[in-house]
Amino acid sequence: MLDPRNSLEDLNRLRTASNFLGILNDIKRRPEDAAKELDVSLELINSIIKGDTDLPQDIIEKAIKIWPVNKRDFFIIEDDCPKGIKIMSSKDSEKTSRIMYRAGKPYYEYRDTAMSKSAPFRPEWILELCNVTDNDSENNSVQWNNGHFLHQFTYFIGNVNFYYKDKDGKKQTAVMNTGDSMYITPFVPHTFATRSDSKSKGLILALTYGGKLTGEPQQELSSMHNLGSEFALDFSSIKSASGSLLKFNRKLSSISLEELAKRTDISLKELESFESSSIIPELSQLQKISAALTINVRDLLPNDKIENKVIIKNHKDTKIWFYPEKTKSYEFRELASTTALPFSKSFEVDLLNSNDSELDLEFGLHQYVYNVGDTPITLNWEINEIKYSEDIYPNDSLYIKPFIKHSFRGNGKILILRVAGKIPGDSQRELSIVGKEHTKRAISETMPWFDKKGKS
Repeated sequence: MLDPRNSLEDLNRLRTASNFLGILNDIKRRPEDAAKELDVSLELINSIIKGDTDLPQDIIEKAIKIWPVNKRDFFIIEDDCPKGIKIMSSKDSEKTSRIMYRAGKPYYEYRDTAMSKSAPFRPEWILELCNVTDNDSENNSVQWNNGHFLHQFTYFIGNVNFYYKDKDGKKQTAVMNTGDSMYITPFVPHTFATRSDSKSKGLILALTYGGKLTGEPQQELSSMHNLGSEFALDFSSIKSASGSLLKFNRKLSSISLEELAKRTDISLKELESFESSSIIPELSQLQKISAALTINVRDLLPNDKIENKVIIKNHKDTKIWFYPEKTKSYEFRELASTTALPFSKSFEVDLLNSNDSELDLEFGLHQYVYNVGDTPITLNWEINEIKYSEDIYPNDSLYIKPFIKHSFRGNGKILILRVAGKIPGDSQRELSIVGKEHTKRAISETMPWFDKKGKS
């Protein structure tokens, strides 16, 4: 395991070395093969693999010309928080302040909050500089955006109007107050403004984040040009989603409906009705179909429900509970979320414990935290058997890596957003099939794919 006490430069060189070895293994090149084809010494290749030497740019340029690899395959996601936590103080956040103008007038003040290169969050502190005297969605003072690619969770502080377009393209106004929250899917046009009854400018914490489509999937779609849009199935209803999934998976296996009828003992007429989305198959039928296509039943199941692209949760309507059960150190309040993103969780949390030293929080999601309270709190955590503790002041923010054991102590209030990144879900299932005993090599390749001395 990489030791967080090493320098960032050393850690990232070792990860680059492992990545380079993994590329050679994938295209079945021994170090001597790579040296010959890249016209460099074997000593240099071995030095790169050991992490003793940086990967030279000229080697990358040669490799992408002769091997079926992309330039970006050689570049790792740099780890900028080897201690597992990255903190941004309110003072450092204030230094990033910039005014956004719309229609020639100041509209927003933006500030950065805690971000990490290894996390999917792009969270912003945004002050609403535009004032409105009514709740009319057609108010001429309001300036709309075009929507954006990232998902967005928003926490409201003060009296803020949230404007958005519904599924029919009609403009809507949601009157929001402190503690209210919302979620919007990518590309929904929206905007915000301060209501005139507010004592101060309204504020939002706009936590935008990437889902499964950002990064490699987006690049793959881009390389296909217009063909990439064919991957978007009809998920406008549960019936249409069911039919689309069945048809897509059947075509992947080049199996006709007639052949599928033979394999499943389901009539051709029934299968046609399934794919035309007029009927949803029963579970027993899905089990027969999935067996015939050599896939899992889950691959044919649509989402349980089709939700709105904008989800609003008022503070007074949130569910409240204590956690953990024994100590009740935290009072959790569930904020806006969607079943379309099962690994995205948002909470407002009251801290109720000042003394207990137990690290009582640990989750397999990336975590963003903002101190929305009026008092400082203490964050304790541990990584690789090294313990740390930092005070988190009002309006400070932080990022926490998945599976970091930690706790918050004091009497205060924090906002939490947990997001999956790329691993939970299908990638997690694939890693689990590979097996825990092989995860170290899956995460960081350590050896060639064969033993040149022979192995029997």
